[in-house]
Amino acid sequence: MNHLVEKTTNIQAIYQGRIIDLQIEDVLLPNGETSKREVVKHPGAVGIIPITSEGKLVMVRQYRKALEKVIVEIPAGKLDHQEEPIACAKRELQEETGYVSNSMDFVVSFYTSPGFANEIIHIYVAGGLEKKEMALDEDEFLDVIEVSIEEAEEMIQNQIIHDAKTIYAVQYMQLKLAKKE
Repeated sequence: MNHLVEKTTNIQAIYQGRIIDLQIEDVLLPNGETSKREVVKHPGAVGIIPITSEGKLVMVRQYRKALEKVIVEIPAGKLDHQEEPIACAKRELQEETGYVSNSMDFVVSFYTSPGFANEIIHIYVAGGLEKKEMALDEDEFLDVIEVSIEEAEEMIQNQIIHDAKTIYAVQYMQLKLAKKE
């Protein structure tokens, strides 16, 4: 494995933001040459797959500026400093949907874009949902919707669901349902 490792020789901070930091890293390549890497640092995130007692997925519809369009996603959010992923998942579920869950089960963690970012997202399935109050961030606007797996599949085909974490969530639930049959 060591023959693949790049050694960082210098880090230049370019931008430090509320959500991400950007840095340029000078690296020594395994062949002795040097190169530069643009790296996005992110504190990590969670995604929640909330399932109603009727078997519907609770999702959010929101505008994503980077895409310049509205998409449908599973509820998700950024980890606060030193926050445990399970605590973040519970907080984000209530903030974005108004639901609390009496069962939050870990599914998987994965890197979202390992070619340039260190963001890791932790996915949970939330069941036993109970409706409470939403507590959106002041700059957050979204609609909460409930969809069947079939409706979610159609949204993927029509690029209404168009992000990796949500496509993963839908496919995960499809596999779970298939195993029950």
